[in-house]
Amino acid sequence: MSIQWYPGHMTLARKKAAETMATTDVVLEVVDARLPEASSNPMIRELRLQRQRPCLKLLNKADLADASVTRDWLGFYNGQPGIKAVAVSCKKPAEIAKLPQFCQTLAPHRDNPLKPLRILIMGIPNVGKSTLLNALVKRRIAAVGDEPAITKVQQRIDHGPLLTLIDTPGMLWPKIDHPSDGMMLAASNAIGRNAILAEEVAVFLASLLLERYPALLPARYGSFPVAPDGHDVLEAVARQRGCLLKGRGGGLDLEKAAQVLLSDYRSGALGRISLETPQSRSLMLHEHAVACNAPDR
Repeated sequence: MSIQWYPGHMTLARKKAAETMATTDVVLEVVDARLPEASSNPMIRELRLQRQRPCLKLLNKADLADASVTRDWLGFYNGQPGIKAVAVSCKKPAEIAKLPQFCQTLAPHRDNPLKPLRILIMGIPNVGKSTLLNALVKRRIAAVGDEPAITKVQQRIDHGPLLTLIDTPGMLWPKIDHPSDGMMLAASNAIGRNAILAEEVAVFLASLLLERYPALLPARYGSFPVAPDGHDVLEAVARQRGCLLKGRGGGLDLEKAAQVLLSDYRSGALGRISLETPQSRSLMLHEHAVACNAPDR
């Protein structure tokens, strides 16, 4: 299954972001610490490189991610020119308060009322941009919810004489090249529910967790069959949580069980999980390149 989701307002959002990029100093790109590259919009990189803008890569939801994997990602990004990466939880004000200072190091010439620091906040849907903005200005000025694409238009906030913030709508890109990226994005609630089949996404997530965090699933849902696969996990969740179809002799409600599994992952109830590592990303890209270059049979 290849997941694609690109609502019409995102085309306008991209155009507006390209215009605003010309008059900002630093791009603050918010990504999901559990899937930093899968949640990095390639259009954002393209736009900021065209304008030669430095980037503060913010690995949000770090409290939900595997800490050792997050350290690897920070090393990966901080080794790239024009990028500074930090891991935070936007729910922790003390961590958010340091971000303007980090941005200032990327644009040291913007440091007075005549040249205030202008930060463009960008990222995919439902990654925490609005929560970040509210934490930065210490008041609620952006709508926050558990659904992607709540923010539809840009918003400019002059936060004191030295800092201007521009919040942008969450943007995906027109074609997600790698199916696993679409699945990870869907599992992490970055894609509208009408564009996905929850059961397929949950089976993908369960299979990945069996491979990388095999102890977390039985700890949450009880024992599984020997050598279980993703479908076995979903059936076990349905039995453990009483997810049954209505009517006489109703079987397991796997759709409802899928929602349980996805909710437990998204909330952190399963534990601290990272869906990709720098190593797994490199391997996936290599395998994709080999497949693309393979001769037709």
